[in-house]
Amino acid sequence: MTDLTADEARRIILRAQGLLGAEGRRGGVRGMLRRLGAVQLDTISVLARSHELVAYARQGAVGRPAVERAYWDDPAQSFEYWCHAACILPIEHWPLYAFRRRAYQERKFRWHQVPTGHVEELLERVRAAGPVTTADVGGARAARRSDGDGQAGEWWDWSESKIALEWLLDIGELVCTRRVGWRRVYDLAERVVPADLLAEDLTDEECVVRLARVAGRALGVATRGDLIDFLRLKGRYAAMLDECLLSGAAGLVPVTVSGWPARGAANGATTASGGNGKAAVAVNGQGTAKKAATGRGAAAWADPEALATEPRGRHRTTLVSPFDSLIWHRGRTERVFGFSYTLELYVPRHKRVHGYFTMPVLAGGRLIGRVDPAREGSTLVARQLSLEPGLSGAKWADALRDALWSAAEWVGCDAVRVERADPGLAAHLETAVR
Repeated sequence: MTDLTADEARRIILRAQGLLGAEGRRGGVRGMLRRLGAVQLDTISVLARSHELVAYARQGAVGRPAVERAYWDDPAQSFEYWCHAACILPIEHWPLYAFRRRAYQERKFRWHQVPTGHVEELLERVRAAGPVTTADVGGARAARRSDGDGQAGEWWDWSESKIALEWLLDIGELVCTRRVGWRRVYDLAERVVPADLLAEDLTDEECVVRLARVAGRALGVATRGDLIDFLRLKGRYAAMLDECLLSGAAGLVPVTVSGWPARGAANGATTASGGNGKAAVAVNGQGTAKKAATGRGAAAWADPEALATEPRGRHRTTLVSPFDSLIWHRGRTERVFGFSYTLELYVPRHKRVHGYFTMPVLAGGRLIGRVDPAREGSTLVARQLSLEPGLSGAKWADALRDALWSAAEWVGCDAVRVERADPGLAAHLETAVR
């Protein structure tokens, strides 16, 4: 078993994420997507939408239209589906999510009751007339209604057309491989997914094995919990992950990392009693239990290619999206970087500590601070800017300046203003930002 220091693991992780060395820029945005395996989508746009920020953090000032074209081009380069959350995924990963499409088909319900008749009607319309957006079929929202006391219904109520389209996407009849504005374009999977990918019929176990490899490569070094979080696996699918880790089928090797937990990797983290991480057994796909045969005591798992060479090269200095896979798992973020992070946009304003859309600042291979950004015309505004405790403003002010100015120029701003900064940082920033 390979023993890693915490610093070695951190550097391997940064390289795997495309944030250390030149490899992260090779192949452009499409190459980045294939290295990361998944790029999360989110509706919030402060400086830019998250999938753009993820590309910017690794590629630098690539034009935003070029980023969009790289994700959603014709023929299809990627598709949207459920990984860690709603994500852009490489089109060649279409077969790997068959297990999730089958699971949705079996449940026949996700967030809404599916309007069966409407589903068939919409599917036939797309088959006969071509791709549609929600605007083409009556809009995404249900008609506003009174709840009996004169108040409108919930804003998130979906129209039947939206429910039907999303259900057809969930089960794989329709697929989204491009957007118009921010609207998904729904088309028949058989029209846009290459025929060889459509024909590939993987079992649930095969899907999980291959996705474990994807997640392992993207994360570099990961605990069993990190892999589960990346893929959002539960129940029997999480048990399948345990099996393929222990058998070696996932192609990942057990490692220990100094300072990381010594238990809870794969040696019994999923158990018949509910996955409390205390029993040294793993449950396989048929519901039987067996003792961990290999990798016992492993705190983490690593991509063997990532262990083959020492990470070298220049560290990126950049703002990091709250939805970046570098920091998806908040427990992992604290374990790897010693950085406690909470996204406060859902926290009432008066209770926020760091701001609405706080973005960590990456520099020198560390998360050195955080900024709550906004735009006012052509000015990037740092509503609040802070360094991590114990770091010197004199040493890190230039890195904060570089991160702010680089982001400003990328989104078309020609000025930067800091509204509020830590007392020990303000004097150094005044000079740095100028």
